[in-house]
Amino acid sequence: MAFPYPTVYYVGVDVGTASVRAALVSRAGLLNSTAEEPISIWEPQADHYVQSSSEIWEKCCTVVKVVTQSVERSQVRGIGFDATCSLVVLDQSFQPVPVSQDGDRQRNVVMWMDHRAEEQAARITNTGHGVLSRVGGVMSPEMQPPKLLWLKENLKESCWKEAAHFFDLPDFLSWKATGSLTRSLCTLVCKWTYCPPEGWDASFWTSIGLEDLLENDFSKIGSVSCPPGSPLGDGLTQEAAADLGLDPGTAVGASLIDAHAGGLGVIGADVKGFHLPCEDQPITSRMAMICGTSTCHMAISEQPLFVPGVWGPCLSAMVPGVWLNEGGQSATGRLIDHVMKGHAAYTQLQEQARQSYLNSHLSSMADSRSAVDLLGSSLHVWPDFHGNRSPLADPTLKGMLGTLHILEAMKEAGHDIRTLFLCGGLSKNSLFVQIHANATGLPVVLPDQMEAVLIGAAVLGACASQDYSSIQEAMEKMAKVGKVVQPDNELQR
Repeated sequence: MAFPYPTVYYVGVDVGTASVRAALVSRAGLLNSTAEEPISIWEPQADHYVQSSSEIWEKCCTVVKVVTQSVERSQVRGIGFDATCSLVVLDQSFQPVPVSQDGDRQRNVVMWMDHRAEEQAARITNTGHGVLSRVGGVMSPEMQPPKLLWLKENLKESCWKEAAHFFDLPDFLSWKATGSLTRSLCTLVCKWTYCPPEGWDASFWTSIGLEDLLENDFSKIGSVSCPPGSPLGDGLTQEAAADLGLDPGTAVGASLIDAHAGGLGVIGADVKGFHLPCEDQPITSRMAMICGTSTCHMAISEQPLFVPGVWGPCLSAMVPGVWLNEGGQSATGRLIDHVMKGHAAYTQLQEQARQSYLNSHLSSMADSRSAVDLLGSSLHVWPDFHGNRSPLADPTLKGMLGTLHILEAMKEAGHDIRTLFLCGGLSKNSLFVQIHANATGLPVVLPDQMEAVLIGAAVLGACASQDYSSIQEAMEKMAKVGKVVQPDNELQR
């Protein structure tokens, strides 16, 4: 395929929990430049976490301008967005609607980690409706139906009656960029109970008291859907292009939830020559782990597999045409932070902690006679401090069975997982990575470009630009193996 410039690029934009990041990525998947801006989080009351969609978009524009300043606009062929699965509320004129009792209109995003709707989630679970079979039988307060129900029951006048558009944050960003109201199957299937090819189940929304969402062919929550990476509208609108510093018409791919973008950025890598058990095996023999504030465990299958307590199977939710199961732990990086900050010596250890103090301290405790893993052999901690996401699917549990438990549940349901692919902030910690290899007995692949989430977002833009024929082709060419960590054989005996 001929290109007008010797080098073409794609922009990946990642809206995480506390910051917005962007990367300029080459056609070969190499990071050219990155930029990051913080975003505000407000906690108006316990378990309520809110953000501003206006601020988030402004920060997206800032970081995109920074990463693209060194290239010609016409070299940027496509852009893709990923974000946390937070809920954005807009009115008929696409203006923000407040989601808290304080009525602040700019604070119109109910964050993914907001657990205000635990009681609504439990009620939805108790309906036993058929759509719940695709969320492990249990509705999580991190999904959108309970949050929508909470808004209707608690903010009927100030929010519910004003609201005309409920977006998952990734879909808000692609709408903001293109003006297209088409939603990504990633968000709708994973967080809203949408089920292709049938679509929305009207009986579900009616059974939980949200029958008003059926109006105008479900226009408030999305009438049209498409697989991730599909080109949206006519690309960037004039207004969005001016905001972002790019050319109008630049291709925009249908978005992904941030964890799924991480999966896309690692799971399809070409592994030839690394002697991995997944070589010459279908992509279904791999599991992607996106390790950050929380951890998501992504496994795909050719046929739908139902895993108790694990989300899915979701068709085309990450890789178009295949089914996704998503396990997870609600608190990992955040849990480590919480335990450290609660320790009496935290203040005096902050400086050392910046120098990987925790890893070196644990190594010195273990000394040369045993592995660090064995330090906890007689210590049992239940680290689901923010509820168990899977496979127990109990948001009330406080205190981790963890990755091995999730992996075993997936294998029992029919997954054949032979290799782990890790990315995210915690994957940069060598001890964290080695312990996962040891605990599971599986090799762990780390990506060549550590910002796998940004690579995944850029893959969406590459796919939308049609420079690649499919997401599968784009991720095979743009995702690369960096390092392989094998299990410690001493611990496997």
